[in-house]
Amino acid sequence: MKKFLTATAAAALMTAAGSVAAEDVKIGVLLGYTGPIESLAGNMAQGAELAMEEINSAGGILDGDMLVPVRADTGCIDNGLATSNAERLIAEGVKGIVGGDCSGVTGAILQNVARANGMVMISPSATSPALSTAEDDDLFFRTAPSDAREGEVMAEILKERGIESIALTYTNNDYGKGLADAIESSFKAAGGEVTIVAAHEDGRGDYSSEVAALAAAGGDILVVAGYLDQGGLGVIRSAMDAGAWDTFGMPGGMIGDSITEALGDDLNGSFGQIAGSGGEGTTLIADMSEKKGFDGTSAYAPESYDAAALFALAMQAAGSTEPSEYGPKIFEVANAPGEEIMPGELAKAIEILKSGGDIDYVGASAVELIGGGENAGSYREVEVKDGKYETVGYR
Repeated sequence: MKKFLTATAAAALMTAAGSVAAEDVKIGVLLGYTGPIESLAGNMAQGAELAMEEINSAGGILDGDMLVPVRADTGCIDNGLATSNAERLIAEGVKGIVGGDCSGVTGAILQNVARANGMVMISPSATSPALSTAEDDDLFFRTAPSDAREGEVMAEILKERGIESIALTYTNNDYGKGLADAIESSFKAAGGEVTIVAAHEDGRGDYSSEVAALAAAGGDILVVAGYLDQGGLGVIRSAMDAGAWDTFGMPGGMIGDSITEALGDDLNGSFGQIAGSGGEGTTLIADMSEKKGFDGTSAYAPESYDAAALFALAMQAAGSTEPSEYGPKIFEVANAPGEEIMPGELAKAIEILKSGGDIDYVGASAVELIGGGENAGSYREVEVKDGKYETVGYR
């Protein structure tokens, strides 16, 4: 990973006795509360805020500092809105940003705001492979794995299900193009045929012309690398209306309750994958979030919990809330060696760090950071049954 560029740290306000006054530590929660993934953003934000609440309930970080979430909107695909809100968060004094969410706006925030201000970002859902090699001054991390890996996983699933050929459409932005490239190359490498790769625009009322071109090319199945609340839904609905396909391949941006609520049993048999891990972490976050009245297993909600947790733990490990000082600690608290930390154990993690010990944060999404500051990651395989997504395995 590129050498971390150290900025001048703000001096802590010290009393004559040498103690530090407790203060609020603002953390931005910069997600797409409007736009093509708005149905996911609420659970994502509550996941991040759950981790902060857990830390605060145990006494906070450092010398009793309390974490304060500050929400702001990216619109998912609106670079202007996303960067202006990121600038506003920094003006309001945030010490880190959970976000962005969609890949294009995340890259814009990173290059136009975060790097200029030395601000650390941890995205729970920006998955474009281009972000792995983006110039980031070691300020950017993500708890979701890259779409380069998702392309491999989807190719495996397609082949195992006996799919020999696919038509592929993608939302026309950084996320869609990067994911489509990964799916195409991985499926071809596995011996599959890709009959057509075609972009679609979000925000259109009619996708019949796009579906006509896709159907003319043919394919055992239509893979839709889009957004569940926008063009992806429109393409699938048009394909169903035209009788072109009745089963669809669904990458991460298409996984969520809103699309199954919209299409119901008509979507039965469609399948796909989204970042996610099974085991203890998933069970714990499900139980914790249910008590708070939200779905902590919803797409990217576990990764959001983990992003917020990593901020708090890195700050504690560094003894500072300044990005230039805690940023290099994110890798340390996320990876071995150290005692494994699961959801609900953030208070224990803080105590271990205070005593000079090491932790290995596993969290809700099996965090293991690798080169480029991203999660090595695992995937949850899903299928629509009786009008609802059901988990059928993990990879």
